[in-house]
Amino acid sequence: MRFNRMLLSVTLVVVALVVQVSVLARLHLPGAVPDLLLLTVLGLALVYGHVGGCLIGFGAGLLADLAPPADHAAGRYALVLCVIGYLAGLVKPESGQVRTATGPMAVVVCAAIGSTLLYAGVGALVGDTAARHVGLGGLLFSAALYDLLLAPFVVPGVMWLARRAENDPLAEAGGSGKTSDVASGWLSSGTGLRIGSQRGGFRMKASKARVARAGRIKGVKRL
Repeated sequence: MRFNRMLLSVTLVVVALVVQVSVLARLHLPGAVPDLLLLTVLGLALVYGHVGGCLIGFGAGLLADLAPPADHAAGRYALVLCVIGYLAGLVKPESGQVRTATGPMAVVVCAAIGSTLLYAGVGALVGDTAARHVGLGGLLFSAALYDLLLAPFVVPGVMWLARRAENDPLAEAGGSGKTSDVASGWLSSGTGLRIGSQRGGFRMKASKARVARAGRIKGVKRL
């Protein structure tokens, strides 16, 4: 199950990063760029919890920091997605399934705004003032809008795949074996034991018949 988590997480993160860099970043939309990588981390965190969300967020952010054409300090986005993945994992549903779309949509909006603020804050600490020239208000609004529009097509699918990967084939095979053992035991208890009891019943009836016959014979002799 751990291997399934790692394999699925790495695959989804790489695909999301490639699509974001090669497609979404080239759309030249006003304001921010739709953050497909953030939505992928959110979907995985809502299934795997805060620990898995933190680790996946850090790995995804570090990969985005190193992938071209990154023009910021390495580790900056890794810190952002690490914090966002941890916080998103804290609101993981107890049942593992989301009943309404209100909760995940609220998480997406909060994550989009929070990641933009945290990214700008970390940039201000390292001397990057690009957010001031672009306009922080426009970035917050566009990031929340783009991610909210893209979330219904990404987050449910990522969560479905994550829950699907939780089904371990070995565990399923073991469960089916136990089921077959139970079924075979049930069948044996429903056939063999019943036949045995019937045989015992037949023997008891035969012995009673013999005793009755012996009594009758002795009675005849006594007469």
